[in-house]
Amino acid sequence: MTNSEKMDLILAEIQCMKKESQGMKGDIQDLKSEMQDMKRRTTNIELHLENITDRNVQIMAENFIELTNKLNEAIPAVDKNLAYEVKVNYLVGEVDKIKHEITEIRNKIA
Repeated sequence: MTNSEKMDLILAEIQCMKKESQGMKGDIQDLKSEMQDMKRRTTNIELHLENITDRNVQIMAENFIELTNKLNEAIPAVDKNLAYEVKVNYLVGEVDKIKHEITEIRNKIA
């Protein structure tokens, strides 16, 4: 192999490496674009979490606390109503007994 052939072979290899290098540059540019898109999307997700989701969770928590307080206020009233209902049922039973006794006494007298 002559020096000229060797030089041609080296030149061909260098040109092949140049083409591959240019292809790699294009791939790197694509990766950079994808990375920028991912950064933009990540920023949008972070902003959404901070501005929308966190705010909604806070509103829900505040409402939950308010509902819990209302429930705690309502439970004693429900307990009182239940106690009154039991008392009324007892009194209705007693009145029925007294009515029955009065009816028996009237029947004996008549």
